[in-house]
Amino acid sequence: MTSLNLKTNIKGLNGKITIPGDKSISHRSVMFGSIAHGETKVTNFLPGEDCLSTISCFRKLGVTIDETDNQLRIIGKGFDGLTEPTEVLDVGNSGTTIRLLMGILAGRPFFSSLVGDESIGKRPMTRVTNPLTEMGARIDGRKNGSFTPISLRGGGLQPINYRLPVASAQVKSAIILAGLQAEGQSTIIEPEETRDHTERMIRRFGGEIHKDNQKIIVKGGQKLTGTTIQVPGDISSAAFFLVAGAIIPESEIVLKDVGLNPTRTGIIDVMKKMGANLEIIQNDKESFEPSGELIIKTSKLKGTVIEGDLIPKLIDEIPIIALLATQAEGTTIIKDAEELKVKETNRIDTVVHELKELGAKIEATEDGMIIYGKSDLSGGTVSSHGDHRIGMMLAIAALLCQNEAKLENHEAISVSYPNFFEHLNSLIK
Repeated sequence: MTSLNLKTNIKGLNGKITIPGDKSISHRSVMFGSIAHGETKVTNFLPGEDCLSTISCFRKLGVTIDETDNQLRIIGKGFDGLTEPTEVLDVGNSGTTIRLLMGILAGRPFFSSLVGDESIGKRPMTRVTNPLTEMGARIDGRKNGSFTPISLRGGGLQPINYRLPVASAQVKSAIILAGLQAEGQSTIIEPEETRDHTERMIRRFGGEIHKDNQKIIVKGGQKLTGTTIQVPGDISSAAFFLVAGAIIPESEIVLKDVGLNPTRTGIIDVMKKMGANLEIIQNDKESFEPSGELIIKTSKLKGTVIEGDLIPKLIDEIPIIALLATQAEGTTIIKDAEELKVKETNRIDTVVHELKELGAKIEATEDGMIIYGKSDLSGGTVSSHGDHRIGMMLAIAALLCQNEAKLENHEAISVSYPNFFEHLNSLIK
C-alpha cells in the first residue's frame, strides 16, 4: 500500500478555486440524457471514477456518449432505446450508480447483472430491491438480493405507494426512475427531505413531478427530451476548503460557482451556527440548480449540536464537520446519523479512529459522535480506508499537525476529486 507525505503545520491558505462539477448532478446528467429522446449536452461534468463508472454502464446499455474536456454529448433514444447488455455492468465504487441504475433497469424487459468493488459488496441493497420487487421487477443477488452481485429482469412495472424507511436520496431516486416507467401514478413519502437533484432533472428534461412537503408524486409513461446541463461545483467537495479556510490561521479562500441547492447546504448552516466567517454571493443567472461564490476566512468557532432534519442535508460532509469541531471551543454533538454506517466505510467508526490517531479528542456513539474542542493535532500515519471523503478530511487535518503526517490509500480521493491535491497546494504560499 502506498502512502503520501501530507503537508503539515501550514500558516495561511490564500487564493481562488473553481470547484469540480457536482458528483450527484454529473451522475444524473448521464442517466437522464440516456433515457431522454435526442441530444443532451453537459458542461463541467465531473470526470471522477464514480461518474466514469456511470458512463461505462450506459455505454454497455447501447447509449452513445462522447466525452471531451469535461463536456459530454449524449444521444438518448428514450427508455426503450436501452438494449440488453452483453456483459456485466460494473459500477466500481459508486453507490449512486448502482442504486439509481437499478431503478432504470427495473422497468426494462431484459436481463442485466450489476457488480461493484469490495466496498459496494458490503453496502445494503434491500432498501432498493424491496420496493422495486414490489413494483414487479424480478431481482436476485447474494443473500436473497441483499448484496451484489445483483441480477435483474425488469418490465411491466406497477405503480407504488411507498414510505421510505430511511431518508435516502438514492433510494428515493431509484423508485422515481422506476415510477417513470410504471403503468400509473406512484407516491413516495420521505421521513425527512433529501437532496432533490432527481426531481429537478425531471423538470429540466421536460417531465412532470409533484412535491408536497415530504410526499412526491410521479406519473409513468412520460417522455423526456434532451437538453443542456451546466453542472455547478460540488458543495460536498467545496466543504473541505470551507473547513480548511475556517481552521487554518491567516486564511482567505474564494470558491467559485459552487452549487447552493437548499437540500445540500447543511454544511453552510452548521458553519454559520458555529461562528464561521463565511460570505455567500448568489449567482443572478437563472438555472435549474442555484449556485454562487463562497468566501471563507479564518474563524473563531464554537461547538454545537447537529441532529434531526439537518442530517440528510450534510450527510456526506460529516467527516469534515467532525474535523471542524475539533477546532471549535466547547463540545460538538452529532446524532441521528446512523446512515453513516453504510457509506463507503462505517464513517462513524472510521472518522473517530483516524482523528484520534492525529490527537483529536473524539468518541463514537450509536448514531454519531461527540467531539471535544479545541484539540491540538500532532501527526502520524492515517488511512482513507478506501473512502474518498475520509482521505480528503485527513489531508486537511494534516495542515494543522505539528509533526509529520502520512496518508495511506490516498488514491481513493480520485473517486470524487481527481485534482484535490493540485487545488490544495495552489493555496499554500
